[in-house]
Amino acid sequence: MERRQRGVSAGLLLLLYQISQVGLQNIPAVTLGVLVLNIFLFLNPLRPLSEVCLSVNEAVHRKNWQRLLLAPFHHADDWHLYYNMISMLWKGIMLERKLKSIWFAYIIAVFSVLIGVVYMVLELLLVIILDDPSYEMNCGVGFSGVLFALKVLNNYYNPGRVSSVFGLPISSKYACWVELVAIHLISPG
Repeated sequence: MERRQRGVSAGLLLLLYQISQVGLQNIPAVTLGVLVLNIFLFLNPLRPLSEVCLSVNEAVHRKNWQRLLLAPFHHADDWHLYYNMISMLWKGIMLERKLKSIWFAYIIAVFSVLIGVVYMVLELLLVIILDDPSYEMNCGVGFSGVLFALKVLNNYYNPGRVSSVFGLPISSKYACWVELVAIHLISPG
């Protein structure tokens, strides 16, 4: 896994600007806490990315289970952090107000670990189905899986909504997929 640059950068500055536009007083406590934690760990990572990323090889074979907790809260670069935290900001504001802070915090905690477990199961299935052990070595970081789970939850609590993705009105149930493609095109990998 490549080492990312440290410190203040364009993506981080843009994220801080967006947060200031919303206003700290308008961001519910758990959502703000998740934003602060991710920004803090971006600026002060606990370990290099190669030591926190989640893979079958590291977590299962080497029994380094702490990666289940660390990987979601570390990001590859400033744009990875930016896209994930902007998505968290909007999903968090909507869901935390609807679900209340304690329940929302519980959901974030469960999703953060569960998404890593699902990631490893899918990687193991690829090893078995494709007979390719290299999938055990794929190593991932970031909050994206949690955000897609939150998107599903948001669609459940707010059915029939229309989201705007790059100014285009799209049914909310498809918006996460359009968002995924757009992010991949803007920031591949």
